[in-house]
Amino acid sequence: MLIPIILAFVAFETPPALPPAAPPAMAKADEEILQQLFTVRRIFVDRLSGGDTAVQMRDMIISSLENSRLFVITENQERADAILRGSAEDLVFTDVHSSSDSIHAQANFSLSSGQTYGSTSRSGSSSRDQRSQSNGVNVGDSESSHSAERKHEALAAVRLVNKDGDVIWSTTQESIGGKFRGSSADVADKITRKLVEDYDRAKKVKK
Repeated sequence: MLIPIILAFVAFETPPALPPAAPPAMAKADEEILQQLFTVRRIFVDRLSGGDTAVQMRDMIISSLENSRLFVITENQERADAILRGSAEDLVFTDVHSSSDSIHAQANFSLSSGQTYGSTSRSGSSSRDQRSQSNGVNVGDSESSHSAERKHEALAAVRLVNKDGDVIWSTTQESIGGKFRGSSADVADKITRKLVEDYDRAKKVKK
């Protein structure tokens, strides 16, 4: 009788946990785009729309991409594997801060006193003397401050287009600058970091 009991316990044991589900496979279109990105060696940075600030942004993007040592930046569009196009702008605005603080205090004091005196005769008589005094004090104080700070905010939306006219990569970056870097330079570096990051992803897909 012992063997059937053991077999029954074995039959009702908790089933082993299933392995975690594998992450969903990358979409075929995304994989194809990343593979195209991996083939890019030479990039031509086209003029960016957005006025004079866009011209400066283009120069900063070229410098940042060149410093990455990952791509060859060419001024000959015919030799480029892909063209970087888009728009950029460096906005100048004034950040205004206003605040107002006020303190108000009110105190009221009231003093009253009464005295009753009189004499009584056969017919009876009485008299009353009552005095009251009320004083009030109001104290008010207010303080306001106003400050204005001139700031820059840079924004760029760029895309990488291959020779067939297909967009194989795009990004939008913005910045208000940092302690040691202007807003336009920060946006240019963000664009380069994003492109390098996606290029590394393309390299893994290629393997």
